[in-house]
Amino acid sequence: MRATGTGGSQKAGPALLALSLGGFGIGLTEFVIAGLLTEVSTDLGVTISEAGHLVGAYALAVVPGALVLTPLLMRRPPKYALVLLLAFFIIGNVLSAWSPDFTVMFAGRIIAALAHGGFFGIGAVLAGSLVSPSKQASAVAALFAGLTVANVLGVPAGAFVGQQVGWRMAFWIISAIGVIALLGLAALVPRTEPEPDQLPLGRQFRALARPQVLASLLTTALVFGGMFGVFTYVEPLLREVTGYPASAIPWLLVLFGLGLFAGNILGGRAADKNADNAVLVLAIALPIVILTLRAVASMPLPSAILLMLLGAVGFATVPGLQARVLRHAQGAATLASAANIAAFNLGNTLGVVLAGAAIDLGYGLRSPGVTGAVLTGIGLTLIVLTRTRPHRPGDVHG
Repeated sequence: MRATGTGGSQKAGPALLALSLGGFGIGLTEFVIAGLLTEVSTDLGVTISEAGHLVGAYALAVVPGALVLTPLLMRRPPKYALVLLLAFFIIGNVLSAWSPDFTVMFAGRIIAALAHGGFFGIGAVLAGSLVSPSKQASAVAALFAGLTVANVLGVPAGAFVGQQVGWRMAFWIISAIGVIALLGLAALVPRTEPEPDQLPLGRQFRALARPQVLASLLTTALVFGGMFGVFTYVEPLLREVTGYPASAIPWLLVLFGLGLFAGNILGGRAADKNADNAVLVLAIALPIVILTLRAVASMPLPSAILLMLLGAVGFATVPGLQARVLRHAQGAATLASAANIAAFNLGNTLGVVLAGAAIDLGYGLRSPGVTGAVLTGIGLTLIVLTRTRPHRPGDVHG
């Protein structure tokens, strides 16, 4: 992609801010529901477990959104594709806020999720096109910064709003953020052309099977499956094993979010220098952090520190993995970027299921540390192995 006209580099800062705001809104939509399940289930007359399907349905709906909507949009100017995707996001959240029953709420979550993969997939390629090649990973990190801020501030704030004035207000506010982000995209993001030299659509899907691309996609799924499997059950771990009171949990989750934010920035800078080396270091660090958190779970201060490190090291992999996908998916970078977001959400589902199964089998609240370390270890080992394999022209050009 190339920005049309002049002054593209001068517009990169405001454009990246607008993209980040969109990411912030999407991050809120995905995660805020976890803090409102009780209120939603009571108001809509369903059980907590039924309300929990609103979380899983969103994650699964990201996949068809990424792999169906993105191919339909990626031959259009990215700016206009992102505006359309944000329209889906706004409609879905308005439906959620208005929903008279669980069915409408469920439909709203699905519609909002359709925007997720395409927004981050197309947005990552667009962000990289606005800056010099040496800054592309940092530009991608700027896009994902909105997602991390949503975890640091937005999700606790959304839960507070929902508890004080009703869960529907949280979704009305998210809808308003979507409108602001859409206007920001329209005003601040320069018009660029679609990715040049795109392969025919069929060959683009085949490009996802290139060894380096496939390794990166599998690594994304396994890394974040392991990390979020641990994170999903960290609240009962901190209360029942570590001994923190319930009132301390929100602050500990903010600490995790701060780790996400710091890791995203530092990971982007490291990936700008050498994405493969950055991921190689994280290949060693992340399983160690997960296992150490499991080992010190009965100690309050070390557990808090390790929780922050879990967010930092885990999310530091995002810019490197995304940059790696873009580099090895020439001719299909936009589709591969969206597929990477789908892999993230599929991995989350896998990690939570395996961690929950380990607990149900009686291995205790520390057991997600084992399943998480195994998943992240396997995923990041793939990058280590493919990093050292001999280069073949087909790996890049297909």
